[in-house]
Amino acid sequence: MNINDYDYELDESFIAQSPIKNRSESKLMILNKDSGNIEHTKFYNIKNYLKKGDVLVLNDTKVLPARLMGIKEETKAKIEILLLKNIEGDIWECLARPGKRLHVGTEIKFSEDLKCLVKEKLEEGIVRVEFIYQGIFLEIIEKIGLMPLPPYIHKSLKEQDRYQTVYAKYLGSAAAPTAGLHFTKELLKELEDMGVIICYVTLHVGLGTFRPVEVENIKEHHMHSEYYEMKSDVAQILNQAKKDGRCIYAVGTTSTRVLETVANKFPEFKECSGNTDIFIYPGYEFKAIDGLITNFHLPKSTLLMLVSALAKREYILNAYEIAKQNNYRFFSFGDAMFIK
Repeated sequence: MNINDYDYELDESFIAQSPIKNRSESKLMILNKDSGNIEHTKFYNIKNYLKKGDVLVLNDTKVLPARLMGIKEETKAKIEILLLKNIEGDIWECLARPGKRLHVGTEIKFSEDLKCLVKEKLEEGIVRVEFIYQGIFLEIIEKIGLMPLPPYIHKSLKEQDRYQTVYAKYLGSAAAPTAGLHFTKELLKELEDMGVIICYVTLHVGLGTFRPVEVENIKEHHMHSEYYEMKSDVAQILNQAKKDGRCIYAVGTTSTRVLETVANKFPEFKECSGNTDIFIYPGYEFKAIDGLITNFHLPKSTLLMLVSALAKREYILNAYEIAKQNNYRFFSFGDAMFIK
């Protein structure tokens, strides 16, 4: 359970800096979780690896353009705020850069219509602020906010919607559920036409996406908490699939976390919502999913640990080496893997 067991070398040239022109033309690696065998194909061929009756579960969260560039009213110093979580009303938990310049009572102005007041300072640059505005808050955010691209992406994004899935619905994430970026509406319809059942859960991706594991023993890592929701019709679909012995495949680690959270909480799937801090690492026994569509993850990340729990760690690390040999693109705008 040592953090170094989840490390691997990756030259920066492998990190995708921009999305591929056509979403579904990214590369797709098929990894057999029982044997470690690998196939290479294109993402649009995922239909060849799914069959009638299979259930595909996607995360329909929508990314907030959550990066706000402002200035301290008193000194005119530049401050960047990243919206993480709505606590209640106009109170939000945010990541502030540079956080050291802020204190309780600091006022930050973003536009003529929007400013905030620092109410509380927490650890690791996190602050709680109260937003003061004229108009409708989310409309102002959509107008002046920037997409919160991960720190390893250095290119600016020309089309903001390329950091959204085509089925994004409920605003609330600080980062995209990137496994879903490969799907087009046409591909989803093709899958439905062949009898694949597509359903949606919601998990709003939060701070954990930006937080590395810094402890040597991964069991000591404090997992972040994120809001999730499962509707009753989805629960019924999943329960029936389990009864029939049909496969349930999660699209992304975020969908996985919702499904496994609910499966751990109740004897069967049911309508529910709340916050989850489930931490999945090798030794975990999956109760909900039979496989996972996912991207290639950062070294020493909780996401790499999750996929190493589904397939053996050795199989995952070997697959990553083979991916490099075959010029796969890594991370958010990168290529995909289907573990089944």
